[in-house]
Amino acid sequence: MNRLATSEARKKDTREKITLGGLVLKAGLQAGQYDLLLGLLVDGLRRAEGNENERARLVALGVEALGHGRD
Repeated sequence: MNRLATSEARKKDTREKITLGGLVLKAGLQAGQYDLLLGLLVDGLRRAEGNENERARLVALGVEALGHGRD
């Protein structure tokens, strides 16, 4: 991989991590709640795997929290 491609990949990775951090803050989970956050993510993933109704419910919660779909 050349330097330019490596640099662009690192920038993309950094932007994604910053976005994920923003989602954590938007959810109201502040610093120091790492165990809770990880537990919530693991539980949500387990609930959503193989259960389309639960996945749809969780997606709808996320859409609502982000304010998507507002006209």
